Amino acid sequence: MKLSEFRYTVPKTAVAKFPADPRDSANLMVLNRATGGIEDMKFTDILKYFNKGDCIVVNDTKVFPARAYGKKEKTNARIEVMLLRELKKPERIWDVLVEPARKVRIGNKIYFDNGKFYCEVIDNTTSRGRTVRFSYDGDLFKVIDRIGQMPLPAYIKREATELDKETYQTIFANSDRTASIAPPTAGLHFTKEIVQALQDKGVRFAYITMNIGQGIFENIEVEDLTKHRMYSEYFEITREASEIVNKSLKARKNVYAVGCSVARALEVSVLTTNAIKPNKGWTDKFIYPPFEFKVTSRLLTNFHPPQSPSLLMTAAFTGTDILMKGYKHAMKEDYRMFAYGDAMLII
Repeated sequence: MKLSEFRYTVPKTAVAKFPADPRDSANLMVLNRATGGIEDMKFTDILKYFNKGDCIVVNDTKVFPARAYGKKEKTNARIEVMLLRELKKPERIWDVLVEPARKVRIGNKIYFDNGKFYCEVIDNTTSRGRTVRFSYDGDLFKVIDRIGQMPLPAYIKREATELDKETYQTIFANSDRTASIAPPTAGLHFTKEIVQALQDKGVRFAYITMNIGQGIFENIEVEDLTKHRMYSEYFEITREASEIVNKSLKARKNVYAVGCSVARALEVSVLTTNAIKPNKGWTDKFIYPPFEFKVTSRLLTNFHPPQSPSLLMTAAFTGTDILMKGYKHAMKEDYRMFAYGDAMLII
């Protein structure tokens, strides 16, 4: 497989700048892997595709407003700092991305919140990546929640607002799991009413965690997909979640993965018996065609940017030709694309 096989053109007008309101009013494309058939639905129609005993696996990670703006010492130049992950908690050392990167060097200090605290650059990691140490003495997440912005992708092309702190977050987000810089976007369409209706049908919910990191913003830069390396992301599947999934597998019911992050966590936790195990740790597994999914039988996802890791994983699940047929149909029928866009259910 070559990267160029996953190139397609997206009209600027197709990129959703705001979410559907209400959440479950989004469009839903249902793509059948066996027949290649396509159905155009609303997200509320998703209920018809579930049966009693099916399992739906969701990611309960929570997005924090990881994009903060500060001023460089002496020059007062405005610097964007994207917090990626905390490396050492007591020392408050973080991996970050900075923009403009050319102005930020080792030893520089960037001040935030009207100069109340700063971060000092202690290392370079990538062209835009830096390792920094924060001077803040309290709970850094609390102050970032106040001064930071939700890290909307660059393709949305607008400033984040306070409203995005609610809408760029799934209803499954757990405050104890605050560590992601993007939501599992397939989960954005769910409402409490949809969840209750699924539970009333006898559908089981399993909650796992995969923290979504800088890989969501990075492009694949190699034509030979075997040479691409994913950034590692932390995940956790509890014993309770694994038992719920395995119960549906044993009963030969469908296991629905809500988003590529969920499918990835499930597929790195498969036992030789094709059941999943309680598991936690870091994974840099890159899933692309061809790949045999052992656990995920149905996938709910959004429409992804060209040549992105999420697009390639979806192609691995669907089949490249069928998936690209679906994307062509989405362009024709004016589906809304990407993070705040419409949904696709692959059965």
